[in-house]
Amino acid sequence: MELVSLVLKRLFLLLLALLSCPTNTIARGGDLGAHPSPGFMGRGGGLLARRLFEDNYPEITDEMTRGYMSNSELEEAVKKFSKRCANITRIYSIGKSVQGYPLWVIEISDKPGQEEPEPSFKFVGNVHGDEPVGRELLMLLANWLCDNYMTDTLATLIVKHVHLHILPTMNPDGFALRRRGNANNVDLNRDFPDQFYPINDIKHSRQPETRAIMTWVKEGHFTASASLHGGALVANYPWDGSQDTRKQYTASPDDKTFRYMASLYSRSHYNMSLSQEFEGGITNGALWYPIYGGMQDWNYIHGGCFELTLEISDNKWPQANELPIIWDYNRKSMLNLVASLVKTGVHGRIFSSKDGHPLPASVMIKGINYTVNASSTLGDYHRMLSPGESYEVMVSMPGFQQKGTRILLGDESASLDFILDPDGATKNEHTSVKGFGCSCDSKDKLELVEYLRGVHLEIYILVCISLFLCFLLRRKTLCKLLNRRRQITQKRPVVV
Repeated sequence: MELVSLVLKRLFLLLLALLSCPTNTIARGGDLGAHPSPGFMGRGGGLLARRLFEDNYPEITDEMTRGYMSNSELEEAVKKFSKRCANITRIYSIGKSVQGYPLWVIEISDKPGQEEPEPSFKFVGNVHGDEPVGRELLMLLANWLCDNYMTDTLATLIVKHVHLHILPTMNPDGFALRRRGNANNVDLNRDFPDQFYPINDIKHSRQPETRAIMTWVKEGHFTASASLHGGALVANYPWDGSQDTRKQYTASPDDKTFRYMASLYSRSHYNMSLSQEFEGGITNGALWYPIYGGMQDWNYIHGGCFELTLEISDNKWPQANELPIIWDYNRKSMLNLVASLVKTGVHGRIFSSKDGHPLPASVMIKGINYTVNASSTLGDYHRMLSPGESYEVMVSMPGFQQKGTRILLGDESASLDFILDPDGATKNEHTSVKGFGCSCDSKDKLELVEYLRGVHLEIYILVCISLFLCFLLRRKTLCKLLNRRRQITQKRPVVV
C-alpha cells in the first residue's frame, strides 16, 4: 500500500509538472536533481527546464566531498560545540532518519532549555542530501555566536533575546548516499501536507524525517524559520504552490511581511540583491515554479511559523575551500534575519483580569486572514509584521471578551500586553483583590450605596477613596506580573 501511495504521488506531481512548466521556464536551482549546464546558467543557477524527479543523479565524486564533514564527524562537532559553549547551549535530538542517524538540534540562548517569553527561530540545513553547504554554514554560525557572545552587539542580542534552534542536517541519509532524496529516495521537500495537494495527507507514507520536523514544529512554538538550499542565489517565500497548478504569483495572507523578511536577507547578502534573474534577489515560490508538499508552506499554515526557503549558493556542492567565502557572504544575512524577530513586529503577553494567569489567546491583525497563538504557559506572543504600517491588533479567547487596539509600527518592534476580561464581566467588577478583605462586586456596591444614603458626606468620600485604593491595589498586582517580563526593546509595554 505504501508503494502504491508513493507511485501515485509521483504520477500526480509529474502531471503537475507537465501542466504547469513550459520548456522555457527558469527552474529553481535548489530543487533540481542535476547541476545546471554552465551555458544555461543565470546568476540564480537555473536551467531552461524543470524536473521534479531525477532518476540519473549526477555523480558526486570523492574529490567533491573532500573537506566536508561526514555524518559521524558532524555529530562529533555538535557534541564538542555543546561542551565548549555549555553556558549558552544545549543539544537534543528530534528523531532519527530512515537509517537511524539522530537528527541533532543545537539550541543557543542565555537560558537554553528554559521557557521564556521570547521568540524562537529555527534553521534547517541539508533538506536535500546533495545540497550540503547549509550543514557547514550552520555549524559556522553556531561557533560564531559562541565566540562573539558578549563582545559583538548582534551576537549578544540574539543569545539574550532569542531562542535559536539549529538543525544542521534534516537528511543525513541522502548526504551519505550523495543524492537528493532520503534513504527511501523520497524528496523530503515534497513530503509535507499541502493545501493544494490532498494526497500528501496520507500519514502512513510520510517519511520519518518529515514526521520528526512536524512534531518538532508543533511542540516548539517557533516564530520564524529558514531552510538552507543550494543551486541558486535567492530568498524564496510563500506560497510555493497555486490552486490551478500554474506558474503565477500566489500571495499568502502575510505576503507583505514575507517580502520584507526575504528582502532583509537579500539586502544583507554580499550580492544576492544584485541578481539579474530575480528582482531584488527574492521570489514568490509559485511564480518561480509551483511545488507541492513543501516544508515552507506547511510551517506557515500549521505551525504558526514564518518560514523562508533560502538558496545560498549557485553551486550545490562547491569545493570545501569555497565554504569560508560563502559563509562570509551569508553571515550578515543569517544574523539579521534572526535578529529581526526582536527588532520588528509586535510582541507581548496576554493575561486574565480575574486572576492574572497567562492566557493562550489568539492574536489577529485586522485585514490579514491569519492567526498567531500565544503560548499556553507564559501567554507570550510574537507577531511578525512589515514595519512602516498601521495595524489593528485584536486578541480573543473563548470565555473572554475580545480586545483590540491600533498601533503604528515604525522601524522598531512594539510591546503590547493585553488583559482580557471574562465574558459577562463589567469594568467595575474587576477591582476586588483576594486576600485584602475588600470585595467590590456589583451586589456589594448596591448595598453600600443604600447604606451610605444616611451617612455624612465626609464618610462617603472616605469610603470612595478606599474603593479607589482597592482598585489601584488590584491593578498593581497585575502590573507586577507584567513587570516580570524582560523587555526586549527596553521600552515600557503598552497594556490594553
